[in-house]
Amino acid sequence: MVSYSTWFRYIVTKLEYSVSLSWKNYKIGQITDTEVGDAVWKNFFQGKLTYLHWNKGEEMAPTIGKDGRTLLVRKIPAADPVRVFIGDVVVLKDPDKPDDYLVRRLAAVEGYEMVSKDEKDEPFMLEKDQCWVLADNEALTPKEAKDSRTFGPVQMSDIVGRVIYSLRTAVDHAPMQNSHFSMRRDLPVLEVELDVDEMAKNHKA
Repeated sequence: MVSYSTWFRYIVTKLEYSVSLSWKNYKIGQITDTEVGDAVWKNFFQGKLTYLHWNKGEEMAPTIGKDGRTLLVRKIPAADPVRVFIGDVVVLKDPDKPDDYLVRRLAAVEGYEMVSKDEKDEPFMLEKDQCWVLADNEALTPKEAKDSRTFGPVQMSDIVGRVIYSLRTAVDHAPMQNSHFSMRRDLPVLEVELDVDEMAKNHKA
């Protein structure tokens, strides 16, 4: 049973999400300034903070097995360095196919100096709103891993969510190991919205 303190933290988290999403929609012109207030409450009362995402491939092994996992993803309407942290497993738009999504680990954010193992490559600094994502599978070449080593920095705005739970089977599932900060922030969301039975029902065998 979810405690009252967890419910309180969940409600606060959901309100923050609603405000962030409404403000984002206002900035891109989807709603007017007079509609922001109504949008906040509409977003608050409708829907969840999470969604299910199917991921298959060896890029994130062993964290996410190549045989496929059903992932519980926390929505992030406006990703920035105070909402997602280095070490988080994130879902982002595929730079090569904008209608597709990749699951990768956030390795660096704006202000970080990137130094290549190849001495021929010049070091460079990640600019504002840029980030660097990597696959977990160290056995793959950069081309096979399809991460920032091949497509370069990505915009933080391309991050749409953070993976908070992973399911392989109805009896093999666990929280995702993200940064300490994110795991603390995501705990009330996980406790309220995690439904293993629902994940198992939607799992692709």
